[in-house]
Amino acid sequence: MSSQRLYRVTFANQGQVYEVYAQKVSHGGMLGFVEIEKLVFGEKTSLLVDPSEEKLKAEFANVERTYVPIHSIVRIDEVSKQGAARIHAGSGESGKVMPFPVYTSGGGEHKK
Repeated sequence: MSSQRLYRVTFANQGQVYEVYAQKVSHGGMLGFVEIEKLVFGEKTSLLVDPSEEKLKAEFANVERTYVPIHSIVRIDEVSKQGAARIHAGSGESGKVMPFPVYTSGGGEHKK
């Protein structure tokens, strides 16, 4: 049996934190994005269904690869065992997940 690498990728998306498992993660060919391929979801072997994981399965149903902006990535871990993919609120034990500040040079006024 060959040993496949497995990654847990945690990233912020529209005020929520997504935690997904994938077999391939790279910087990809698109500058400023992390490429996530071969998403892995748990099997329906028990009667207990996690609605968070089901929502992720539906959201990524026909996705071959997804590109996540580098500033949205919270963490990438190589893991030995798959857990449940999930979505949770943007705050946790260590505080809120804040989006990376974006600077615009739109000529707006500066407040002192």
